[in-house]
Amino acid sequence: MASIRRQLVALIERGAIPREQVACAVRLSGLYPSGRAWARFLDRLLLWLGCLALAFAVLFFIAYNWSGMGRWLRFGLVEASLVAAIGVYWWAEGRGAVDDTVVDDIVVDDIVARVALTAAAILLGVLLALFGQVYQTGADPWQLFFAWAVLMLPWALVARFAVLWVLWLGLLNIAILLYYRTWGGAFGVLFGSETSALWGVFGLNTSALVLWELGARRWQWLAAAWARRLVALGSGIPVTLLLTMAIVEARGAPSLALLVYPLWLAAIYVVYCYVSPDLFMLAGGCLSAIVVTVMFLARHLLWQAEAAGFLLLSLAVVGLGAAAVFWLKRLHAEMHS
Repeated sequence: MASIRRQLVALIERGAIPREQVACAVRLSGLYPSGRAWARFLDRLLLWLGCLALAFAVLFFIAYNWSGMGRWLRFGLVEASLVAAIGVYWWAEGRGAVDDTVVDDIVVDDIVARVALTAAAILLGVLLALFGQVYQTGADPWQLFFAWAVLMLPWALVARFAVLWVLWLGLLNIAILLYYRTWGGAFGVLFGSETSALWGVFGLNTSALVLWELGARRWQWLAAAWARRLVALGSGIPVTLLLTMAIVEARGAPSLALLVYPLWLAAIYVVYCYVSPDLFMLAGGCLSAIVVTVMFLARHLLWQAEAAGFLLLSLAVVGLGAAAVFWLKRLHAEMHS
């Protein structure tokens, strides 16, 4: 189905809309946001920024006044802020479920509840960090983020909010990276210690992407495009780095990335070209393929003829980029035709 913009352009080109009525048609089509839409956007933006600023202000206030505050005052301030955030969530969530006839108020209350719960999740991490700093438990840094993710999981399940799930997944990513940095990896038989963290992050984010895509078909709150794309970046960046590291090192033995990367790239192409068309995902796959190809050419050209190698690499980057743009533009036209 063609977009509203393409339909409007086609009507104007055919002369179905008089020239003097074009401005009115554009306004009625909703291509440009109205004053009320801008006011709603700014209201929600300021709500998010204000709530997040208050949550981080608690952290910075305690850190700045650390020497002048007692132990109980520190914990009391963080816990009071945490209880207040949960209280706002409970109030807004309950108020939005009372009457289903006032649509605008329910939407506002739902946003307030989600923002408050997000602030509560951040304050939970502040509380855990404060506990570890005050009592000097001696725990490794990865345990803080892992405990934070575990304690936050029930809230994410109850809220059914994409932002909380992305935050939860980000905490697990940080925990995995810090864990492998501390212990060198739990899969030493399969992966080298220098790539263990990347394999762990790739496995986590790829599994999350698959589950997210399957869940989006059933639950509407998982259909947020920005969240799926962010998780896809968390899957694509590690596997691209793994293959580029395998190309640069070239130890003789074939790397597992040489098998995994083509399968990942083929899955991205099939899923986001035929099953669930998404130009952003395909563009990310093209960028990854260009990086890998250029790295392969650099590995075999720059160590033989540097001047000519740089010229060939420049031509390869330009040619591959142009081919990717041409292919993506054709796909974009097919998706909106």
